[in-house]
Amino acid sequence: MEATMHEAKTQLSKLVERAIAGEEVILTRGRRRAPVARLVPIGPVADRKRPIGLYKGQIEIGPEFFEPLPEDELALWEGGESSAADPE
Repeated sequence: MEATMHEAKTQLSKLVERAIAGEEVILTRGRRRAPVARLVPIGPVADRKRPIGLYKGQIEIGPEFFEPLPEDELALWEGGESSAADPE
């Protein structure tokens, strides 16, 4: 089946369902309805859960990670300005 870009904008969900069902869906552009893209299903997606401890022993976090940030750096994280940037 062919669909124009306008049809694809207004009926994308239906076109995707047809592609998932195995139908070839070609998107076209312009008055000549030139083919520009094809909708295809990607197939089943693998389980993307990361196992606990995946990087155990590969990353070290030093004790300084848990120390409070200096006030000027904390201000930057909170959207303010650093007092170190002030020339006064």
